[in-house]
Amino acid sequence: MSRLDQILEQIKTREAHSTARQPWQPSLCGDIDIRIARDGTWYHEGSPIHRESLVKLFASVLRHEADGEYYLLTPAEKMRIRVDDAPFVAVQLERLTEPQPSLLFTTNLGEQIVADADHPIRVLFDPASGEPRPYIHFRDNLDALISRSVYLALVELGEPFERDGQPHLGVTSQGIRFDLGCIEE
Repeated sequence: MSRLDQILEQIKTREAHSTARQPWQPSLCGDIDIRIARDGTWYHEGSPIHRESLVKLFASVLRHEADGEYYLLTPAEKMRIRVDDAPFVAVQLERLTEPQPSLLFTTNLGEQIVADADHPIRVLFDPASGEPRPYIHFRDNLDALISRSVYLALVELGEPFERDGQPHLGVTSQGIRFDLGCIEE
């Protein structure tokens, strides 16, 4: 079994056993003063949470629901938290070539995800500044913001293609091409 196949199997197993996918439907218990900053730092009552094990525990019960809000969800409680942008940050990129070209991302919490049809890369552009805000769908309706350095690495890997008569830049992973945006001349 290739390294990529092993990683994909680990991702599949992790997602199948995700606590956030449990059919728990407790009623809203209120808000808790937890905030996830744009850089992926978790805060409680304004102070950063330094215990990575605690952050990972919270992340394992994090759910983004249809109302656009983020909740920590247990069988007994549903507590709303604030998320500045995305709850995770993709901080590392590795290009795998065997058995097929794939892009492997690692988040700020050390979890890995391979860009594919179920975990697409998308890039939004700030309407005022034109700055890109790239994301990869991570798990359980949650995204990871792709850090600037990782995005620049993606751009380096990018290949031009035409879309709607315009030149675009894209990357391919697991046989899927992801559009990084229009190449302005």
